[in-house]
Amino acid sequence: MGQAQSHPLPWLMPVIVVIGAFYLYPILDALRLAFTNASLTGGEEVYSLAALRAVLTNPALPTVLGNTAIFTAASVVGQMLLGLGIALLVVRGERNSLPGMLVLRTIVLAAWVVPGVANGVIWSMLFSEAPFGAINSTLGLMGIAPVSWLSSPQNAMISVIIANIWQGTAFSMIVIYAALKGIDETLYEAAAVDGALPWERFAFITLPQIKVALLINAILITIQTLNTFDAVISLTGGGPGRATEVLSLFTYNTVFNNFDLAGGSVLSIVLLVIALALAGLYALFLPRGEK
Repeated sequence: MGQAQSHPLPWLMPVIVVIGAFYLYPILDALRLAFTNASLTGGEEVYSLAALRAVLTNPALPTVLGNTAIFTAASVVGQMLLGLGIALLVVRGERNSLPGMLVLRTIVLAAWVVPGVANGVIWSMLFSEAPFGAINSTLGLMGIAPVSWLSSPQNAMISVIIANIWQGTAFSMIVIYAALKGIDETLYEAAAVDGALPWERFAFITLPQIKVALLINAILITIQTLNTFDAVISLTGGGPGRATEVLSLFTYNTVFNNFDLAGGSVLSIVLLVIALALAGLYALFLPRGEK
């Protein structure tokens, strides 16, 4: 046993091999392709900085990065707040033995298991500006004029954010729900004895106790949102114009529509750097040296 503890490498080798084969190698290969003229149509690869210059000087890149920032920030905040709200509701309902909590969790989880493309198709029907569009039909019954959900650049971004929040809230709810269930009930009992108000119990007990879970959840859903393109492509296709074209979709279009494998590799590295930078920023707020 002592020898095994002093030599952990044999135990770590399977993990190292899996990570290297499925994660590290693709990243290194994308980094290599970023410095070539590689194309999906084939041809001889020549190492150059042409792809890097072309991507970084592309006039569409600032718009795409701006769209990505808006889409990611709004989606993460929305998923965190809704996930926290639903988790608090479920936990409180379970503590008071209210009926329907299992049904509520099931409904929320049902949205999570829907594939991204199907999610986009569902919301495209809901946001449809045709007379049979579900949301506009409901607004019409209330005497409200129809809304250009998908044809207006501003509304199109709001639409894809709503669709992404609807699908991703379940993950935040699961993470936060697990953290809430782990809080010691005696903390709330002691606070109640001391006369603490509900908002004080939430601010000084609940939030500090689930801080780590909130930060980890923020890291995971930020990375997930940065890589989201399937729901966007099926809902708006990145339009109108480039109003909803995020970086992941821009990368997809570069590779599979323009057949520019080198340019797509550059964009994938940019996406990786952004994800790592945001994850590192979140990690700065994680507690150090605490049990």
